Amino acid sequence: MSSDFESYEQDFAVLTAEITGRIGKVPKLVGDEKKQMVANVEKQLEEARELLEQMELEVREIPPQSRGMYSSRMRSYAQEMGKLEADFKRSRIAYSDEVRNELLGDDGNSSENQLIKLREERAHLLDNTERLERSSRRLEAGYQIAVETEQIGQEMLENLSHDREKIQRARERLRETDANLGKSSRVLTGMLRRIIQNRILIVVLAVVIIFTTMMAIFFSVRGR
Repeated sequence: MSSDFESYEQDFAVLTAEITGRIGKVPKLVGDEKKQMVANVEKQLEEARELLEQMELEVREIPPQSRGMYSSRMRSYAQEMGKLEADFKRSRIAYSDEVRNELLGDDGNSSENQLIKLREERAHLLDNTERLERSSRRLEAGYQIAVETEQIGQEMLENLSHDREKIQRARERLRETDANLGKSSRVLTGMLRRIIQNRILIVVLAVVIIFTTMMAIFFSVRGR
């Protein structure tokens, strides 16, 4: 499992490095070249998101007691991903000096004012979008915590269920032991009763024999 996670980490590092380099080129491009570069970056960002999802799935398979280190690394990667997306959005509305002069042409002042106003409006929209994304990430983090908590709860319930089964089996063994002890007690009681009865019979027989012997002796002496 850890080898798969490390493999995804390496792919993520290489991919984010490529995205960072391409994001730096976006403000220097115009027209179709810029559109093509933007499309490439969007595709790579989507691949990076998929890698993050794969890593999250791998982390969920780790036992809770060993998951802390990997969860911390995932939070770092998520922050890096958010920064890349924010840089990409800013790069799409940014222009290098060379490109700006080309776009402004002769009517520099009025066009530049319009461009500044447009950039301010886009920046405002970008801020709102980033706020929404931060809220979405917080909700996702809360959902992940809830999922992890649910998994821990399920494991605890399973452990409690196993413990309950063990207790029930122990109770059944105790009942069986009690039943066996009851049977043994009844057997011993019966044996003791028969022993007492036999001893009483022996005593009675001894008394009868002694009495008979004494009577025989008595009549024998008297007859003489």
